[in-house]
Amino acid sequence: EVQLVESGGGLVQAGGSLRLSCAASGFTFDRYAIGWFRQAPGKEREGVACISNSDGSTYYAESVEGRFTISSDNAKNTVYLQMNSLKPEDTAVYYCAALFLGGIVVHLKVNEYDYWGQGTQVTVSS
Repeated sequence: EVQLVESGGGLVQAGGSLRLSCAASGFTFDRYAIGWFRQAPGKEREGVACISNSDGSTYYAESVEGRFTISSDNAKNTVYLQMNSLKPEDTAVYYCAALFLGGIVVHLKVNEYDYWGQGTQVTVSS
């Protein structure tokens, strides 16, 4: 059974930091990319960052580049999202998702990801 379990969300003041974790099981980790997405109330789900567990390549949304860092620990089947300099507009439910690579380049196209976690709430107060 495929499982993606997010943790690390919470309430933080603007300018603060949080680190999210995504623990994966039930699939061959290094054949997949893991992406982080977020969805704020009344808005569409948007991609934040992704990483290939095959070659380590990464991709970031422009809105978070320079503030967020995605990393992967293949020995633990876990992907992390370090979020620094948080802003109130970063408030959302954050989801991790898995994308079968099959030779493709990592991307943040929501509808092409295969498996999803349940999400973790991140709230940034001003």
